[in-house]
Amino acid sequence: MENKTTLSNLKSRLHIRNAVLADVPAICALSAHAYAEAGIKGYSSGAITGQINIFPEGQFVIMVDEKVVGYCATFITLGDIALKPHTWVEISGNGYAARHDPGGDWLYGMDVFVDPDYRGYRLGQRLYNQRKKLCEERKLKGIVFIGRLPTLARRIKRFGSAENYVKEVQEKRQRDPVLSFQLRNRFEIIGVIPDYISGDQQSLGYGVHLVWRNPKVSEKSIAKPEYSGGRLADSVRVGTVQYMLRRVHSFEEFIKFVEYFVDVVATYNGDFVVFPELFTLQLLSIENREMMPAEAIATLTEYTPRFRESMRELALRHNINIIGGSHPTRMPNGRVENNAYIFLRDGRIYEQPKIHPTPNEVAWWNIEGGNTVAAIETDCGPIGVLVCYDAEFPELVRHLTDQGIHILFVPFCTDERQSYLRVRYCCHARAVENQIYVVMSGNVGNLPNVSNMDIQYAQSCVLTPCDFPFARDGIAADTTPNVETVAIADLRPDILITARNNGTVRNLRDRRHDLYGVVWRGD
Repeated sequence: MENKTTLSNLKSRLHIRNAVLADVPAICALSAHAYAEAGIKGYSSGAITGQINIFPEGQFVIMVDEKVVGYCATFITLGDIALKPHTWVEISGNGYAARHDPGGDWLYGMDVFVDPDYRGYRLGQRLYNQRKKLCEERKLKGIVFIGRLPTLARRIKRFGSAENYVKEVQEKRQRDPVLSFQLRNRFEIIGVIPDYISGDQQSLGYGVHLVWRNPKVSEKSIAKPEYSGGRLADSVRVGTVQYMLRRVHSFEEFIKFVEYFVDVVATYNGDFVVFPELFTLQLLSIENREMMPAEAIATLTEYTPRFRESMRELALRHNINIIGGSHPTRMPNGRVENNAYIFLRDGRIYEQPKIHPTPNEVAWWNIEGGNTVAAIETDCGPIGVLVCYDAEFPELVRHLTDQGIHILFVPFCTDERQSYLRVRYCCHARAVENQIYVVMSGNVGNLPNVSNMDIQYAQSCVLTPCDFPFARDGIAADTTPNVETVAIADLRPDILITARNNGTVRNLRDRRHDLYGVVWRGD
């Protein structure tokens, strides 16, 4: 995490939007900067202006605050044109997107480039995802583009030809920084094109002809691709981490354990990764001595700034939203609260205090309850987070459901099976009565020298309502008890909406508002 950019500022925000004409100078400057190494001339202001004016919905910028750090250009064309060999100049109208055809059936990916100073934040991945989203919204057959081979010039003698090099990359005997990434994104190679961009010295002018086929188009329009573990359409992918508490020797070692699981779920294209309640108590093992409860909590709260900064950085770098379990936090008024931290992949951080501390938390650590329960807007829709015991109070979840959530995340920490089952049964009740998904994440293992954390029991899971559109038994994913692992599930918010309106039972719709309701008096 040594790379220092404006994203190192905790107040900075990363987001994607459609490009507008006011962005033209910044996009031109970025293109020159991004392509300097390749010897390719950057775009002119006229070309960028043409792209935006001709197809404004197809041009995207990644912003960090007010700075343009990435750009993606697309247009629509016919498969008869895009699927045949061609050059960049002829297909793009010399970079102006002049070949855009609103009646076409394929989206053409004309260009993607990002600021080299912001490498490591998966900006290219975000832009590829935006292209796929646009393709699906437009009900196009898929995406076609030509990929560069930026290491070919250095490796051509070893492999003899561009075709041999591409074959070695395709068969995973050689890694290419661009093509390997595109293959991981499920693009298919349909050929190698010579003289695609004559000025590309690194690629020796070669390009790799690639396609991504839209899984949402009808079978009459396109042959159905073989399913190989890719994302289901209109789904939100969640990964719940059943986390092993163990001794660590430094904060950096703790973050390495956390990053391992973040990377695992991100590699599976997850939208959310969830950690358990109080998993940061592992940091107390650094001292390697038994501390009095008040001393232990005071020590732990000192890690709050580093924890927030490091977890936010992981969310940005791995392009995933992180439900960061919970962490005891000393508030400005001196109170200690057990706060869940939510780190979104655009750089925002949210806090959700635990409303109901358990008797043990109060007795051992003097933890006090917060007074705010609010839905959190994410790029996957509004979510709710409640910490462990709070899930046993139905009013809190109903309050969140009234704010529009479809997914509730519940980080928990329980010492034995009865405690765990109280949380699980209540979570499943919340899923049924509110017709929402509930994701639970708990600790396993032990911390012998940490008061009130001697033993742990967990069986993390993803729960659904109980009706025909959902998984049998209302369990989308489950884990083996007391084993460190990850469970991943694809959740469909649109199915929730259907069930709420047309299900076997309609718990939300059938409420008697004339007789009862939840009146919130907190913040």
